[in-house]
Amino acid sequence: MSQTLIIGTRASKLAMAQAEMLRDALLAVAPGLAISFLPMTTAGDKEVQKDISDWGYKGLFTKELEDALLDGRIDVAVHSTKDMPSLLPDGLVICGMLERADMRDAWLSPHHTSIGALPKGAIVGTSSTRRAAQLKFRRPDVRVVPFRGNVDTRLKKLADGVAEGTFLAAAGLIRLGYEHHIRDLIPTDEMLPAAAQGAICMECRSERADIQALMARVSHRPTEICITAERAFLKTLDGSCRTPIAALAELSEGTLTLRGEVLAPDGSVRHYQEILGSAAEAERLGLALGERLRREAGEGLLAQVHG
Repeated sequence: MSQTLIIGTRASKLAMAQAEMLRDALLAVAPGLAISFLPMTTAGDKEVQKDISDWGYKGLFTKELEDALLDGRIDVAVHSTKDMPSLLPDGLVICGMLERADMRDAWLSPHHTSIGALPKGAIVGTSSTRRAAQLKFRRPDVRVVPFRGNVDTRLKKLADGVAEGTFLAAAGLIRLGYEHHIRDLIPTDEMLPAAAQGAICMECRSERADIQALMARVSHRPTEICITAERAFLKTLDGSCRTPIAALAELSEGTLTLRGEVLAPDGSVRHYQEILGSAAEAERLGLALGERLRREAGEGLLAQVHG
């Protein structure tokens, strides 16, 4: 490793806060380590008016960082793990994960305390096909409109009356110190989160044993186990930004419980399954649950959600 560890990150306020969390964790175990950041703008950051599901490819928020890893401009990239494609580019590996934060979705609204409190025909903004489908499943009377931009942009849209409410990941709001905007934390049995929501991962080149060893010193093993199961589930269903898929693994006393669901984009159909096993079986459990839901949902629904 060179004298200075270069961390690549998206340039958004939240991404920078997450990169600083990694820096602080590294300095706690290696106090003399020199660290610098290389903030970058990704394709997903540029055209904020375009619906994510219209892009037609994966890696919207990761490709530029991964290119920087491959050409040696950065030593490690830090990502919101839910943004990571289920298959990584050749030569790259996930080399660690910080401890997962609150994985729930947060409900934000100037006037309505919860989804249930919304009046019939209310307008809700979201850029997430998963959240849109889950909301339509619960409240088919509600109208959903696209709602992109960073956290501050979305809060301003709410204040301007573009929508009566929206969803954001609770973890991101907490990391930014925006907890006071949360009106409701939605229980996971009402709205299952995106696979890997609330988790921060580190990515590096596969031959960089030095970086992998360093990241292992700050990586949180229970989080790694849960995310391994969730990403295996996602991989089996070929999940992407276009696909209304949700998954959550939880670890308790060595037992891993994985819940997963796939929905039609309009919320008219929902398939849900769960599976239990040992922590050592995380990947196998994810693959098995994905195959189970693939059979139950059928290729017709999966073709529909894949567009």
